[in-house]
Amino acid sequence: MLARIYRPSKTAMQSGRAKAANWLLEFEPQSARKPDPLMGWTVTSDTESSQVKLSFDTKEEAVRYAESHGIAFQLIDPAPAKRIIKAYADNFAFGRRTPWTH
Repeated sequence: MLARIYRPSKTAMQSGRAKAANWLLEFEPQSARKPDPLMGWTVTSDTESSQVKLSFDTKEEAVRYAESHGIAFQLIDPAPAKRIIKAYADNFAFGRRTPWTH
């Protein structure tokens, strides 16, 4: 069973990075989800991939846990965040590409 070790991206709902600091170990699904004929909910036969998520403080702890328990894993490093630093005064700069108007 293959596991993914990754750091989740920040949520788009808020500007904070509350749950994006930890690393997660999560199993890949072995079978596709299917709709239940009676209730219409989506069901799966493997509980490991849908219910088990382990959280670690560092990447090294997650890798050490996977190696000590014999879990095959794929390490996904996060992409660096692209930061665009702007100042409010840039809205009124003389060399602005498009003129500022109301």
